[in-house]
Amino acid sequence: MSNQITLQVNGENHNCLSPTLLPELLQQLGFNPRLVAVEYNGEILHRQFWTQTNIQQGDRLEVVTIVGGG
Repeated sequence: MSNQITLQVNGENHNCLSPTLLPELLQQLGFNPRLVAVEYNGEILHRQFWTQTNIQQGDRLEVVTIVGGG
């Protein structure tokens, strides 16, 4: 059974359905999961754990886009 939850992404409130995995949420928000780093509830979340991370009510994410160049 799915229901709507609220979380914070880069300081703004967003809604999504629960359960939603982190990579799905990133795509829904318009981020390219290959080009971002994610802080999940105050801790850097290593990419290997993304597919195991279900977004929960009240989670706080900081999503940083990786920019190449020199």
